[in-house]
Amino acid sequence: MAHVLKIALAGLGTVGAGVVKLLDANRDLITRRAGRAIEIVAVSARDRGRDRGVDIGRFDWIDDPLALAERADIDAIVELIGGADGAALALAQSTISAGKAFVTANKAMIAHHGVALAEAAETKGTALKYEAAVAGGIPVIKGLREGAAANALTQVYGILNGTCNYILSEMEAKGADFADVLAEAQAAGFAEADPSFDIDGVDAAHKLSILASLAFGTALDFGAVRVTGIGHVLGDDIAQARALGYRVRLVGLAEADADGLFQRVHPCLVPEAHPLAHVAGAMNAVVAEGNFVGRLLFEGRGAGEGPTASAVVADLIDIARGEVGPAFAMPIASLSHPKPADPGARAERTYLRFTVADRVGVLAEITAAMRDGGVSIESMIQKGEAPDGGVLIAMTTHEGQARAVDAALERLDGSPSLVGKPMRMPILDV
Repeated sequence: MAHVLKIALAGLGTVGAGVVKLLDANRDLITRRAGRAIEIVAVSARDRGRDRGVDIGRFDWIDDPLALAERADIDAIVELIGGADGAALALAQSTISAGKAFVTANKAMIAHHGVALAEAAETKGTALKYEAAVAGGIPVIKGLREGAAANALTQVYGILNGTCNYILSEMEAKGADFADVLAEAQAAGFAEADPSFDIDGVDAAHKLSILASLAFGTALDFGAVRVTGIGHVLGDDIAQARALGYRVRLVGLAEADADGLFQRVHPCLVPEAHPLAHVAGAMNAVVAEGNFVGRLLFEGRGAGEGPTASAVVADLIDIARGEVGPAFAMPIASLSHPKPADPGARAERTYLRFTVADRVGVLAEITAAMRDGGVSIESMIQKGEAPDGGVLIAMTTHEGQARAVDAALERLDGSPSLVGKPMRMPILDV
C-alpha cells in the first residue's frame, strides 16, 4: 500500500472536529477506498484549551496556521478558518505555492479568488478541492465536474442556504412572519446571532457563482450575481403563494446562452409540483439540466458537522488516490468570460404584493401602472388588512419581459397610495 497521506487541519470548529471524528470512526473503510491511510499530523486553531469533544492532544499544535505549509511532513492542508481573505487566503496561497494539496469548505474565498487559486494549483500540479464549499454533504461539485462532464448544461439552480430555507419553511408551517421565525431560528441555533450573510442572500450567491462556473465552463463572476434576500417576505406572501399553488423558496439560478450569463439569488414562487417545493427545513437541493442526461436533482443536508466533514474527507480520498484534475472542470485557460445577461430581457412570470392605503381608486392606480408598463395581470387577490396597516393586494402576471415589471413599479414609486415598498418575486417556471 502507498505511503500515508499526512494532513493538517487549520480551524477546529464544528466542521474541523467533525473531520477528526469521521477519520477516526471510518478509518479502515477510508483507507481501503483511498488506497492508503489518511493521517492528521498537525492542527491549528485560535483556542487550544477548548473542549471539542475529540482528542486533539495526539496532534502537533501549531499556533500560526501559515507555518503548516512549511512543514515537510505534510502532504495536504484542510482550511476551515473561513473568510474570503485574511488568514484563509494566505494559507491557501502558501500551501499551493509549496506544492501541497489544498482542501477548503470556504465558499466565500472560492467565489472571490477561486480562479487565481486554481491557476496557481495548475502551475504547481497540485490539487485544489472544495466539495464542502457548496451544499455541505451533497456531492454536487463532483456531480457537475465529473458525473455530468459530457453534457452541455443549460441551467443550474436550487436552494443553497439552509438557514433561509428553514425560516421560510417555518413561516409556511406556522403562518408567522419573518421576524418572529428568525428569532426562533436564532434561539434554536439554525441562524447566527448576525444572520445577514444568510438572510441577505450573500451566502447563496457565493455558492451560485461556483456552480455556474462548473456548469457552464465560465470564469467565476460573483460580482455579477443579482442578490435579494428574504427579509421582506411576509407570512401573507407565503399564504397567498400557497393559495395560488406555490411555495416560497430562496432560489439561486444561473443560465448561460448567447445573450450572456444570468445569475440571480431571489425569493421565488415555486410550483407545488416541482421538487424544490418539497425541500423543507435546513435542507439544500440543486437541480442541473443537461442536454443528454436531462434533469439531475441533488438533495440533502447542506451544513452541519457530519455532512460538511463528509465532503471534506471525500476530497482527501480523491487526493490520496492521486486525483489532481482542474478545479473548475477544465483548465483555467479554457474558461470563457461571458458578459452578464441583461436581466430586463428575461421572460418570466412574476408575483407582486402591494400594501396600500384603504381608499377609493388605489386598485385602479395599480392596474393602470401595470397597463402602462406593459404588464399583463394573470390573477389578483385583495386582503382586507395588512400587518403594517392598510390593505394587501397580491397579483401574478402573465409571462413578459422583466423590464415591463420594472417600468410598472417605477410608475408607482413614491405614490402616496402605497404603504411601504412592493414585494416582487419571480415565479419559477422550469
